[in-house]
Amino acid sequence: MTTITTRTVEYPADNLTMIGHLALPAGTGRRPAVLIGPEGVGLSDVERRRAEALAELGYVALAFDLHGGRYLADPEDMLARCMPLLSDPDRMRGIGHAALDVLRAEPRADPDRTAAVGYGTGGAIALELGRDGVDLRAIGTVNALTTGRPGEAARIRCPVWAGVGSEDPIMSPVQRDAFTAELEAAGVDWRLVVYGGALHAFHHPTVDHIVRPGVGYHPRHAERAWRDIVALLTECLPVTD
Repeated sequence: MTTITTRTVEYPADNLTMIGHLALPAGTGRRPAVLIGPEGVGLSDVERRRAEALAELGYVALAFDLHGGRYLADPEDMLARCMPLLSDPDRMRGIGHAALDVLRAEPRADPDRTAAVGYGTGGAIALELGRDGVDLRAIGTVNALTTGRPGEAARIRCPVWAGVGSEDPIMSPVQRDAFTAELEAAGVDWRLVVYGGALHAFHHPTVDHIVRPGVGYHPRHAERAWRDIVALLTECLPVTD
């Protein structure tokens, strides 16, 4: 295992002071960079560990914040914050751009070689960065099959990989079809993986608080989804010395 370093970074976004988690690989040279967006509950140790895992693979990784340092364990609090956010592409883009600016300003990060990976609300933000025409090498999302404003998917300039559980009641087959139809019509290089028997947020280890109905951890598919994301990055954003 390589030696990595981590630090907390604070930055303004959405009228809040966001608190992200930056992980740096061993060495001193510039490396490709990955933005990591959390589920609607907010940044947790799950995303922090994922940033660190990517740093061990040689990436500069920033797990970004959604709620100004808060973790919204109460589902009602989470919905009250996230539903208006998910209906406002400009707010989502603002949060994404603020985090991406921090990542690209890091001296170890190559600002011309970046990707965005997100889960749930964080995945929706990654997609909105693409729809805003940001120069990304790849976008990866899990249970974030959100559609955007008409025609804006044509501005996505990189491959898009999406994963979803077959039994996810929040990302329904109707929403799945709308998402893929949008990307296909826009000529995007897209892939969708449906993980059989998995619920919403199947990638996220079980938590000790109440969750929304239809949410559940699937360890086997969680591991597969992570391997698929790493494969996407290896293909589109390889680490080279």
